[in-house]
Amino acid sequence: MDKDMRIQAAWRWPALIGLNLLGFALLLSWQLPATRALWDAANLWVFQSLNGTLNQHPLWDWLWALTSIRLCDILVAALMLTLLIHPRWVFRPQELRPAFLHFLALLAVLVVVRVLFTKLAIALGWQHASASVQVSGAIRLSESFPGLERVFELKDRSSRSFPGDHASVLLLWGLFMLQFARGWKLLTSIGLVLFFMLPRLVTGAHWLVDVAVGGVFIALISFAWAYCTPLAGWIAAGLERLCQPLLPLLQKLPVVGRLGVLRSR
Repeated sequence: MDKDMRIQAAWRWPALIGLNLLGFALLLSWQLPATRALWDAANLWVFQSLNGTLNQHPLWDWLWALTSIRLCDILVAALMLTLLIHPRWVFRPQELRPAFLHFLALLAVLVVVRVLFTKLAIALGWQHASASVQVSGAIRLSESFPGLERVFELKDRSSRSFPGDHASVLLLWGLFMLQFARGWKLLTSIGLVLFFMLPRLVTGAHWLVDVAVGGVFIALISFAWAYCTPLAGWIAAGLERLCQPLLPLLQKLPVVGRLGVLRSR
């Protein structure tokens, strides 16, 4: 094991136990009658507070409409990837490929956790329609911007909004960056995660619990079992072996070949 390499998935028992306890405690707080009422009240208050700001100013509506389309999701993913593999952001040049491969491994684990958890939510009757569907008088940006809805699919409603998978990916990236970013770069990373979770809440595509319970639970459990055990390291090592034959070819490509993530470590 390279002692100078910070990106190393390994057994971290306190974190593994703590993250699992936190995730299940959060889920339990939503299910217990005593605290369920608090979540329900918070759900409605957050939705009315955020969705109620719409139809007040055109620029404000455009902001949340544009950040709620599928194209924006792709651009956000590109931004997250860019910050992950940028040699002057968080990771040192020799860490770029391990960081990239470890994050791919985290995503792979998240997909499995998300599928299993969603099936459980359906079986237990936890699924529900989004706030914009259930609340009378909700403002739907898809009706205000029919052109964006028609061309780009504006995400402001869902018949099954729990859990918030969009939020879970953002939170997983945030948890990973939290291990290595410091100072203003850490604050920027946290700020990006929080900001890009907001559009789904403003438009009513998700309730607060979809993000703060479902999304957080998936991210915590995925990170715990992937990075606080050797699992992500094993997956990343396998991906490294698969990529090796392609590296010489990719390194010869213009622009792409200059990426630090493709250079020899």
